[in-house]
Amino acid sequence: MNITLRQLSYLVALAEERHFGRAAQRVHVTQPALSTQIRELEDRLGAPLIDRSDREFRLTPAGRDVLEGAQRIMQEVEKIETQARWQEGLSGRLKLGIIPTVAPYLLPVALPKLRMRDVTLDLRLTEAKTERVLDAMADGALDAAVVAIPAGMPGLIERPLFKDRFLLAASRPFVETIVARGERPEPATLNPNALLLLDEGHCLADQALEVCGTRRDATRVDLRASSLPTLCGMVAAGFGQTLLPEISLAKECAAAPDMDVMTFAEGQPHRTIGLVRRDLGGPDAWFTELGDILTQAGQELLGHDAAA
Repeated sequence: MNITLRQLSYLVALAEERHFGRAAQRVHVTQPALSTQIRELEDRLGAPLIDRSDREFRLTPAGRDVLEGAQRIMQEVEKIETQARWQEGLSGRLKLGIIPTVAPYLLPVALPKLRMRDVTLDLRLTEAKTERVLDAMADGALDAAVVAIPAGMPGLIERPLFKDRFLLAASRPFVETIVARGERPEPATLNPNALLLLDEGHCLADQALEVCGTRRDATRVDLRASSLPTLCGMVAAGFGQTLLPEISLAKECAAAPDMDVMTFAEGQPHRTIGLVRRDLGGPDAWFTELGDILTQAGQELLGHDAAA
């Protein structure tokens, strides 16, 4: 019996998950089926790959050597599969990741455009924080992702889609008072004790702090929200201020009528929303097509929003 790609993929999954049950779930087989394939691989190679003398998962020295080769082989197989799949451009199945501070605003505009282009496109969406999206893409679980760039991950091709300005959001009475004085806010003068942020792991919070030149530990930690709608509700109720991305204005201002926004005096701080994929070589017409559609959707969305 020859070594199979299935056996090598099971070994890679087992080594990464360090648990037979989780590895089986990851490759969509039962645990006994995975164990049988690993045993057959060991029999074919004539050496144990898993140290079964301890309850803690360990590879044997032979197992570590085989794993290195298996990972290289599976990476090459993935490249071949990816190149073949995208020969005809943006078609078939597309696994796209997108961060939560973009997804609810961009997708309602972008999805009809994707559907209009090809009604047969099988789109699989994953909404998650940046770190999780990038990890999934590195594992091959996603073809591309919409994140704020630069993503800070090596081996990526990044395409800018549009600039998303930050605006100061506060309660309507607060904004009316500032406007009546003829003033415009400046990021560096914002009070960190009044600045509300999304919770840990949201890149938008880190971007907001960078704009204001503020450390996270200098802000109040008891009013962090897990989503922009929650954050806007707190701002509308007068609990503080936040930096709101421009693409969210129409939706969030409609949902929180007691909240208002102001543009900054100068500089117009922003983040760049981009489309990223791994640099695997091969045809990239699909990536260009997808980027064009998302750029058009972003421009339409920003064109409909207006700041006070």
